[in-house]
Amino acid sequence: MAKITLTINGQKTVLDQDPDMPLLWLLRDSLNLTGTKYSCGMGICGACTVHVDGELTKSCITSLSEVNGSKIITIEGLSKDNVHPLQKAWQEQEVSQCGYCQPGQIMTAAALLANNPNPSDKAIDETMSSVLCRCGTYQRIRSAIHLAASGGGK
Repeated sequence: MAKITLTINGQKTVLDQDPDMPLLWLLRDSLNLTGTKYSCGMGICGACTVHVDGELTKSCITSLSEVNGSKIITIEGLSKDNVHPLQKAWQEQEVSQCGYCQPGQIMTAAALLANNPNPSDKAIDETMSSVLCRCGTYQRIRSAIHLAASGGGK
């Protein structure tokens, strides 16, 4: 066990944890932030994507020792009341089917828009290809990102 210091969704937290524990398990099992999903466990599907110091991070393959001292934003921290433009655009465009990958999709889209406020279809497709959607809602995902980027979804 080791002291791990993290700022999660704006709250500084000091925990005594195994430094080899994946960030995902800390979020889900210890902190009850269950919006971040476990799927492949190998960092391939992107369902577990969170922001660590502003960078997209697959939490299932990232150990606590790698993020000690970092600022982490999960889907719960994107907006306290689900009014982030992407969350609203997702609802307006009826993106979700099963919804399992959607936290990873939205967190990836948020990072995209933070770096590129008016992305092209190509930029969206390239960035969003890091998160797999088994339901195939990619067209609606792209539409929702364009809607949020244009100031819609508010």
